[in-house]
Amino acid sequence: MPALPLPRLRHRPPLFAAVRRWITRAGALAAAIAVGWSFAAPDLDRMQQLAVERYGQQGADTVAAWRDMIAQADGLDEGEMLERVNTFFNRRLAFEDDAAIWQQPDYWATPLEAMGRGAGDCEDFAIAKYLTLRLLGVGDDKLRLIYVRAQIGGAGSRLSQAHMVLGHFASPTDEPLVLDNLIGTVRPASRRPDLFPVFSFNAGGLWVAGARVSSADPTTRLSRWRDVIDRMRRDGLQLTQ
Repeated sequence: MPALPLPRLRHRPPLFAAVRRWITRAGALAAAIAVGWSFAAPDLDRMQQLAVERYGQQGADTVAAWRDMIAQADGLDEGEMLERVNTFFNRRLAFEDDAAIWQQPDYWATPLEAMGRGAGDCEDFAIAKYLTLRLLGVGDDKLRLIYVRAQIGGAGSRLSQAHMVLGHFASPTDEPLVLDNLIGTVRPASRRPDLFPVFSFNAGGLWVAGARVSSADPTTRLSRWRDVIDRMRRDGLQLTQ
């Protein structure tokens, strides 16, 4: 994750308070999210074959385990889905910097790429969890990829680092649940006072400081998000309006 300017953390609200204020200022979240996206029929067999061709048996085994997890999680309530998906990726992927995995300073991997390499950084974990939950039928209006500053060094520290997590909103004004590769359990945002939101996005919109700045496809604002969506299509996953 590239560096961002260091905020004055003592003046920043915790994640839930900030997100809730975003919702209030933007109006109802349900009204704010006007563009709905879903998956065209995913070609999971193609993903399986690509895993074999590109990454060998280990990558193929991870994709097969992912498909099994999706089959087992299908039909569960959303709380259980969140836990299954969060646990799967936190256990299956090792955390590595993009420079070590891809020899690039900042690369957003598709779920297939992350599973094939068996590693990723925070964006890769968040994207893989987001896409998997979408495949399981969780609505785009309930999910946000949230770019945050994560406080490091304990309570009272003014040090932070750029980080990305996945947020799940059961309803527009509910406290979000946070899926994070740094913590094994899914926690309410109020239990993550170490996170300070910068912006959030999904397939339908982009939000900065409470205002929706993209009412159309947010890929026009996020070039890496556009790029990863294009590569997912080639992998067998295609978002459609």
